[in-house]
Amino acid sequence: MFPQPLDVFKFGGASLKDAPAIRHVAGILKNFAGERLVIIVSAMGKTTNALETVARAYTGGDVEPARQKLSELHNATMTTVGELFGTTPPELAAGLNDLFVSVEWIFDDPPSESYDYDYDQIVSLGELISSQIVAAYLNHAGLPTAWLDARDCILTDNTYREGWVQWPETQDRINSAVPPLLDAGKFVLTQGFIGSTTENFTTTLGREGSDYSAAIFSYCLDAREMSIWKDVPGVLTADPRLFDNVSKIDRMSYKEAIEMTYYGASIIHPKTIKPLQNKSIPLRVRSFEDPTGTGTEISADAGDTYPPMVAVERDQALVNISTRDFSFVAEHHIRELFEHITTTRLQVNMMQNTAISFNVVVNDIDDRIDRFCQLVEEKFKTTVDRDLELITIRHYTNDVADSMRRGKVQLLEGRMPLTIQMVVKEVPVIKRKDV
Repeated sequence: MFPQPLDVFKFGGASLKDAPAIRHVAGILKNFAGERLVIIVSAMGKTTNALETVARAYTGGDVEPARQKLSELHNATMTTVGELFGTTPPELAAGLNDLFVSVEWIFDDPPSESYDYDYDQIVSLGELISSQIVAAYLNHAGLPTAWLDARDCILTDNTYREGWVQWPETQDRINSAVPPLLDAGKFVLTQGFIGSTTENFTTTLGREGSDYSAAIFSYCLDAREMSIWKDVPGVLTADPRLFDNVSKIDRMSYKEAIEMTYYGASIIHPKTIKPLQNKSIPLRVRSFEDPTGTGTEISADAGDTYPPMVAVERDQALVNISTRDFSFVAEHHIRELFEHITTTRLQVNMMQNTAISFNVVVNDIDDRIDRFCQLVEEKFKTTVDRDLELITIRHYTNDVADSMRRGKVQLLEGRMPLTIQMVVKEVPVIKRKDV
């Protein structure tokens, strides 16, 4: 007898931003009552941003501002709960209080030597809050739902803020925890973004990693289909917040989706596709604003003909590296540089080398670039150009590429048969003074 099929849904922060949004999600899920469904949720709205502010204040030695910001978040959370339930359920109130207290306890000790470790212990609070609230509300709305702690399921290494999944152990844990809850006739609701180490320290899977969490559960449970619910009708040819005249792509191959997410398309987390591809699990990007829409299907069966698609990554930095002894930049230099890139966990989005220099375009996160430059300063000279954009155009045409360059200074360009990348900087428009 074959096991009954199950689906995995992921709801992001925009779909859970406030009480009306959570009610709307419950309305969507009522259409799937009685089905075997695993639900992954992100933190609500801007909660992650607020918790990042808490983490920075605490690790910077400003404990009182950290406490104040956490208190503000607690008050906002309880306001949302009050709007949802009228009277806060005692069990939910106790659970949320325990979560906030767990972070307050962190403030009683000095920061650790690792900012990334402290970040994960604090920022993970967001997903735990939202999942408890949503699970409680679904039960309140007549949808039997079991809350599950993802940290009991997803095992990672000790790479904080970018935990690497330990797949065999994770599969065993998920297969042990989830099916009995589904067999009891309940939805299973858990958190995206978070996991834990063998020492039970909380880790995170990378910013916006809830998509990846959903893919992990989908892979381990042999899901029939995985759906990501967004505030857009599907995968679009460009970010509608940045560009006009974008269009929806109805079907996309795994390969094309991997390429676009690698180059910075924000619709899906970069690590999401591969686990699904490995088991041929279709991914559907759907709109929570139009639940009956078809969205975009990502699978092995899609074609290979696409219009130009644009991805823009902001907060980029161009690091120019040259040797101090006037020698060429040779293979052993590049090997040494990449050892330091690995140590500082720089994310390289583009690179180019000449005889006398090596250029890398990286995400400008925290102080990672500064730490990298300090590590290499004995042997290498570095210059850093910040506040850049990396524009990637898949299936580009010259007209589209030219339109992306207008009003910008181009610092670097790379071309491949289907893809062009440009590192650009905004420049003020020069206007003639009125005489």
